Amino acid sequence: MNPVVALNLSLILLLPWYLVLGIVYWRTRRKPATSAQRLFDAAALVLAVVAAAFGGYWGMANADPHAGAIWKQVLASLLGYGLFLAVLTLAFLCRRRGPSATP
Repeated sequence: MNPVVALNLSLILLLPWYLVLGIVYWRTRRKPATSAQRLFDAAALVLAVVAAAFGGYWGMANADPHAGAIWKQVLASLLGYGLFLAVLTLAFLCRRRGPSATP
């Protein structure tokens, strides 16, 4: 397998699912969003994909080499997916909380 593809395989395989979750996240706002809220949502989605890629790269680099090649991919996918969900969950909770009122 091409080393570049092997390194990015966890991201490539889960990218359609990330797209589905990103669309659900984008569309779950109850009232129309302001431009600041849209910017927050876009930044959260970009950060989630970057975190997923970072988790995948970290998993590939730190997986046990004696466990076999498939387990590198499994670890990279799990870490990437977990980080993607963690970022989106935090963004969703921050979005539900709304801006704090400062006097």
